[in-house]
Amino acid sequence: MAELSQSVRLEHDGDVALVVVNNPPVNALSWHVRQGLFDGMAAAVESGASAIVVICDGRTFIAGADISEFGGGAPEAAGLHEVQAAMEDAPVPVIAAIHGTALGGGLEVALCAHYRVALDSAKFGLPEVNLGLLPGAGGTQRLPRLTGVPKALEMMTSGRHIGAEEASACGLIDEAVAGDVDALRAAAVAFAGRAVAENLPLAKVRDRDDKVAEHRGDEQVFADFRASIARKTRGFLAPEYNIQCVEAAANLPFEEGLAVERRLFGELMTGPQSAAQRYYFFAERAANKVPGIGKDTPKIPIERAGVLGAGTMGGGIAMNFANAGIPVTIVERDQDALDRGLAVVKKNYERSRTSTPESVAARMALITGSTDKADFADCDIVIEAVFEDMDLKKSIFTELDAICKPGAVLASNTSALDINEIASVTSRPESVIGLHFFSPANVMKLLEVVRGDATSDEVIATSMALAKTIGKIGALVGVCHGFVGNRMLFQRSLEANSIILEGATPAQVDRVLYDFGFPMGPFAMSDLAGLDIGWKAETSTGDTVRDLMNESGRKGQKNGRGYYTYDPETRAATPDPEVEAMIAEFAAGKGHEQRDVTDDEVLERCLYAMVNEGAKILEEGIAIRGSDVDVVWVNGYGWPVYRGGPMHWADSVGLAEVVEKVRHYAETVGGRQWELSPLLERLAAEGGSLASYSN
Repeated sequence: MAELSQSVRLEHDGDVALVVVNNPPVNALSWHVRQGLFDGMAAAVESGASAIVVICDGRTFIAGADISEFGGGAPEAAGLHEVQAAMEDAPVPVIAAIHGTALGGGLEVALCAHYRVALDSAKFGLPEVNLGLLPGAGGTQRLPRLTGVPKALEMMTSGRHIGAEEASACGLIDEAVAGDVDALRAAAVAFAGRAVAENLPLAKVRDRDDKVAEHRGDEQVFADFRASIARKTRGFLAPEYNIQCVEAAANLPFEEGLAVERRLFGELMTGPQSAAQRYYFFAERAANKVPGIGKDTPKIPIERAGVLGAGTMGGGIAMNFANAGIPVTIVERDQDALDRGLAVVKKNYERSRTSTPESVAARMALITGSTDKADFADCDIVIEAVFEDMDLKKSIFTELDAICKPGAVLASNTSALDINEIASVTSRPESVIGLHFFSPANVMKLLEVVRGDATSDEVIATSMALAKTIGKIGALVGVCHGFVGNRMLFQRSLEANSIILEGATPAQVDRVLYDFGFPMGPFAMSDLAGLDIGWKAETSTGDTVRDLMNESGRKGQKNGRGYYTYDPETRAATPDPEVEAMIAEFAAGKGHEQRDVTDDEVLERCLYAMVNEGAKILEEGIAIRGSDVDVVWVNGYGWPVYRGGPMHWADSVGLAEVVEKVRHYAETVGGRQWELSPLLERLAAEGGSLASYSN
């Protein structure tokens, strides 16, 4: 055995050389891995080996690039292209032996082996699109030559991982074997022996042409694919650049296609979208780290959960636990409400594209319905998901305090209310926490974990770990009205509703925010949710546009009339001139002078008010980090990830410019939302950053 670098060694099994990578935890392509692989090819050949197997220790094959090196600073070493050339040009067969995952640069390395052998549990993918990039080491040119154009397009623009069975079917791997890494090693060495004995060709993927030739000059296949993903990838550059690279693979010689890949990779790598997406990659991981709460903090085992309320939110929360294999008891006030809620849960499961009758039955078997809160007695966590009314929640927590076993976590799904006040009615405020799920709770990824003044470290650690267990992205926040997400949303809503009184239309406001990258604007969202939610005719004062809409019978999509009118068949929205006239008349009656409002003003007022509020949230310590604010907004409110989040976006605009605009609107519009955050003012003066600010 010879050590080639700190993470790569050379071994021999008979006359087969094994170049073994050991760079925990995921064998990333760090500089010393690349250098070791490069030197390993030469050393194996010099040793007289008849064939070479590239294999990895640990739980995975090479899982991708070392993202920490993207900013430079790594010692000089062999580049990935040099490693690939050494593999492709080796005078003896090179076999990649794959287990775990071969992703990104790891798969690009495997594509330069002459053959690929994998465990049947292995996964393969080129997920660079999720970082706003494309495979930059020949992956866009080699993958289509093995899998064909349609499969390569789908894999590269989605970043989806495929299994060994699918990889075998599309030609990505040559052999799949069952068992563990030892079985893989034996199979790869045996394959190498056959390659030598049978004089198999030193097959370079770059020289293959049959599968890309099928679509040479076929513009329609690419046009159809673009149309099929247009809605999902709206606003993103990377998917389109990936498609252009596959077009180059189909239509150009390999080296010319490689030049296209390198040019487009460079544009993405130096552009703002990838910078935002790479920033967000690390932001999401940082959100799970809570200062003062280490991995050794005790956690409460969550073996059974309880949910109070079988409505849309409660049913969705219960599904999260069932999906994770955790039995859950869901309690409603009466049998009819319970039956309706469970029927909706079952229908949600049945509508899933991956569901089978057996999987639906298995999930539903984990959900027990009840009308008696006493059935929460053996639960390790109980989450109430009832109407947003403080008196109601306090009465419920008084009951739960008496019913639930000592040590159980008592959680409220409140979206804005004071967790400290809720906890005050219990004898165990240290066990009370907010778990703010977002609707639909079985789909949305964000979970705002709201710590009260008395919430214990154990309960916080348990809740953050639970978020991961049930497939959520947890962000720890403090107590204030609306916490992080809704508190900032209130400011955007305030500005949006003010702007339409000054002359902008609801459709203009929605269009500007949609064009920025949000899935929909605030008025379209209100129509979708229902304008009458929480509105009562008997208490309506007629003082707001919302009152006006409800009093005129406009409830939103549910009755086809809201800020927009809706086609009864397609639900297509059309701006309603009648509504615009009503708003203008209402505004005039309130003393608002109508004027032309520019799109720039709409965007600035909606977003800068949010940024200013986000800075106040940071200053008050409600959020731990500026990046946590961005995680909340990307996952809970549809902020486009290619803009990084409101704090990152403000940094990219320039905090000095943001401060100038906030001051401008403080003078011209006024209101608390335009009172300049001292933190924002200070960071702008110091050249600091909201996104990297940490308490």
